[in-house]
Amino acid sequence: MIDFFYNKIIFKYSRVVALLLLAITVLMAMASMNLKIDASSDTLVLENDKDLKYYQLISKRYYTPDFLVIAYTPKKALLSNEVKLNIKGLSDKLQELSLVSNIISILNVPLLESSRKNLADILEGLPTLKDGVIEEKLIKNEFINSYLYKNNLVSEDFKTTAILINLNIDEQLKLLREKKNKFSSLEKERVLSVEESEEYKNTLNLLRKQRDINRENQKKLIADIRDIISEYKDTGEIFLGGIPMIANDVVAFVKNDLKVFGISILIFLIITLSVIFRQYRWIFLPVITCASSVFITSGIFSLFNWEVTVISSNYISLQLILTMAITIHLIVRYRELAIANSSIKKQKDLIMLTLKQMVKPCFFTVLTTIAGFSSLVLSGLLPVINFGLMMSVGVSISLLLTFILFPVLLKEMKILLPNLAFEKKFNLPQLIAIFTEKNNFLILATSFLILTLSLIGISNLKVENSFIDYFKSNTEINKGMLVIDKKLGGTTLLDVTIDFAKEKSQEKVPIVVEKNNESDDEMDDIFDDLLEDENSAKYWFTSDKMEKIERLHDYLDSLEETGKVLSFATILKVAKKINNDRPLDSIQLGLLYEKLPEQYRKIIVDPYISTENNQARITLRVKDSDPNLRRNQLIEKIRKEAPDIVNLDENRVKLSNILILYNNMLQSLFNSQILTLGIVVLILFCMFLLLFKSFIISVIALFPNLLSIGSVLGLMGICNIPLDMMTITIAAISMGIAVDNTIHYIFRYRIEFAKSKNYVNAMKKTHDSIGYALYYTTLTIIMGFSILVFSNFIPSIYFGLLTSLAMLIALLASLTVVPRLLTIFKPY
Repeated sequence: MIDFFYNKIIFKYSRVVALLLLAITVLMAMASMNLKIDASSDTLVLENDKDLKYYQLISKRYYTPDFLVIAYTPKKALLSNEVKLNIKGLSDKLQELSLVSNIISILNVPLLESSRKNLADILEGLPTLKDGVIEEKLIKNEFINSYLYKNNLVSEDFKTTAILINLNIDEQLKLLREKKNKFSSLEKERVLSVEESEEYKNTLNLLRKQRDINRENQKKLIADIRDIISEYKDTGEIFLGGIPMIANDVVAFVKNDLKVFGISILIFLIITLSVIFRQYRWIFLPVITCASSVFITSGIFSLFNWEVTVISSNYISLQLILTMAITIHLIVRYRELAIANSSIKKQKDLIMLTLKQMVKPCFFTVLTTIAGFSSLVLSGLLPVINFGLMMSVGVSISLLLTFILFPVLLKEMKILLPNLAFEKKFNLPQLIAIFTEKNNFLILATSFLILTLSLIGISNLKVENSFIDYFKSNTEINKGMLVIDKKLGGTTLLDVTIDFAKEKSQEKVPIVVEKNNESDDEMDDIFDDLLEDENSAKYWFTSDKMEKIERLHDYLDSLEETGKVLSFATILKVAKKINNDRPLDSIQLGLLYEKLPEQYRKIIVDPYISTENNQARITLRVKDSDPNLRRNQLIEKIRKEAPDIVNLDENRVKLSNILILYNNMLQSLFNSQILTLGIVVLILFCMFLLLFKSFIISVIALFPNLLSIGSVLGLMGICNIPLDMMTITIAAISMGIAVDNTIHYIFRYRIEFAKSKNYVNAMKKTHDSIGYALYYTTLTIIMGFSILVFSNFIPSIYFGLLTSLAMLIALLASLTVVPRLLTIFKPY
C-alpha cells in the first residue's frame, strides 16, 4: 500500500504534487487573512448554563448598559478648578463619540445630602457640583461619606474618581441574540421545521455580521477614548477599564501573540535546527513543511468560520512544534539509514526505507495527540471544544503534509551524509544511557518521590479566575483594574436578586402618614392624588420588602471579599439622612419612585427595582486582586446564608452575573478534565495494547506520561498556580504530546532487542538512535514554548512553561524509567 502510494503517485508526479501543495498553501494563506478572533465574555461561559439564561433575563429586566470606566487620580485636589475643568473637558469630548450614551462623573451626579433639601424639594430637582451653589466642604463630605458615592464614584482618600461612560445599546445585536436564544431553546425541545432551520441559519449569519460590526465600532471607540485621555496624562494617573476594553485588549494580545510568537518560534526553531543538524536542507525542509501546515490549517479555520479565542490563541505555536517534531523524527531516521546503508545509491530508495520504518510510530503518536486534544470536547465550554477540534484537524494536516511534502522535496536532492558535530559535543542520550544502567534504585526512588510530591500538590490544586492576574503588571489592563479594584469598589460583578411573594394587603390597606413637620403638610395634596390609583407601583414599596432588601444589602456589605454594594437600600439609607434620620414610609417611597426625574431614576432606581416583576436586585463588586479570595467558596456561602437573612425560600434568592458564569465555567472545566484525563488514559492504554500487543508494556508506556502530567499538576498545586481556562487544558494536551516519546522509544527498543536479545544492549542502541530524535524534538518543543514567557497574557506564559516542563520530564522518564522497567519486567 505504501509502495503503491509513493511510487505510483507521489514520486511519479512529485513536481506536480509539489506545485499543487504550493498552490493550496498560497490559497489557504490568503483565506487565513480573514481569520477572526473572539475575546468577548460570551466565549467564557457554558453554552447550556442555566445561570446564563437567568443572567440574560436579569439583563433585560434592569437598566444595565455596557460601560467603560476611567479611573482618574489627578495631581491636584479633586475639587480644584483645574481638575473640574479637566473632568468637564474629558466628559464633553467623550459625549461627542457616537457610541456613548451618557457620562456620569462627580460633576453631574445629584448632590442628595449636601443640598440639604427636603423630600418635596428634591422632586423639583437637585443641584450638582458643576452648578457651583453648594460649599466645597459639604460636597467633599458627601462624596466621602455617601452610601451612594464612596468607594464607587470616589475613593476613600478622595484622591481618585471614576468617570463612567455608558454605551448605547446595539438594539439590532440585542434582537438577533434574543432570536438566536429563542431558536436554540426551541431546538432542544423539538426538531426544527425546514423553514425554522433556514431562519435560524440566517439569524446566526446576521448575528455574526452584526457582532463583527459591533466589535469594530467598539474597537474604534476605545481607540478614540484613549486618544482623548492621552491629552490628560500630564495632569495625573488616568486609566481606562471595563469589560469592552478588556475584550478589545485581549484581542490585541491574541493577535500580537499569533504574529510575534508564531514568527519568533519559527526563528528559534531555525536556530535550533542550525545548531543540531548544521546542514541547510535540514533547516529548509522542516521550515517549509511547518509554514505550509500552519497556512493550510489557518485557511481551513477561516473558511469554516472557526474563531480563534483566548483559549485557542496558541494554536500556531502548537502547530509549528508538532509539525517540527514529526519532521525531526523523519530527518533523524533518514540520517541513521544514510550511514548504515551506504550501499543504497538512489535517494528515492533511502526515502522509502525511512517512510516505511517511521509511518507506523508517527501515525500512532499523532493518534494519541489527537486523543489528547479530542478529549477537550467533554468540557462543555464551546471555545475549549472548538480548540480541541481545531488542533485535531491541525495535527492531522501536519501528519499528512509531512509525509507528502517532506519526501517530495527531499527527492529533488542528492543523498547527503549527516554532520555529527553536535552529537559528538552534546551526546546527551549516551550519557543518560550510562546513568540509567548504573542507577537503577535512584531512578525508581526518584520517580516514586516525584509521584508522591505530585499527589500532595494535586490535592492542593484550586480553581480560580482572577482577571487581574491574567495580565502583566506593566499593562494598562492590570494597572487600571488594580486602581478600580482597590480604590473604586472592586471589579468582578455579582448580582443577588430577591423574588418577593405577593402581599394581598398591600393593594387595599391605606397607610397613615404621621405629620412631623411642615414639609409633610406641603405634600398632603400630592399624597391624596397618588392614593387614588390603587394599582400604582407605589403600593409595591412595603416596609417588609424594604426591610428585607436592607438586611440582605448589609449582610453582603459585611463580607470581607466584597467591595461596593449597591441596591435600593443605598437610596433608603441616603433618604433617611435627608429625612432627618427618619426612614421613609411606603407613601414617601412611592412618591420618590413616581416623581423622581428620569435622569436620576436611571441611576438610582431602575438598576435595582422591578415592581412589575415583584423583584429587587442587589449588585456588588468583588475585589478581584484579593489573594485570599476563593470565589466558589464565596458563592456557596452567599447561596447558603442569604435566604436565611431575609427569611425566604432559597429559590427566591438567586445569584447571577459574571462571577457566577465564569465560576460555573471553571468548575465545569475542572470536573470535565478529571473525566477527560481518565478517558485519555484509557484510550492511550487501548492504543498501546493495539500497538505493542502486551499488557505489561502498555502499563510501562503509560507510566512516564502519568509522571510528567502529575509533576506539572503537582507543581501548580505546590506553587499555588490556579487552574483556569488555559492551564486546565494543559494536562490533556501535554499527555497527548508527551506520549509520542514513549511510543517512539518502545517501538525502537523492540526492534533493537530483537537483534541483540539483551535488554541493556537494546537500551544503549535505542538511546543511540531514536534517543537523538526524542532529544531534538523535546529541545525544539521547549525552545518553542519558552518564547511564550514574553507574552503579556499570563495564562499563555503558564501554558508555555508548564508544557515545556511536561515535555522535559516525559523525555527523561522515557530515557530512564521506561528502560529500567523493561529491564525489570522483561516483557520480550
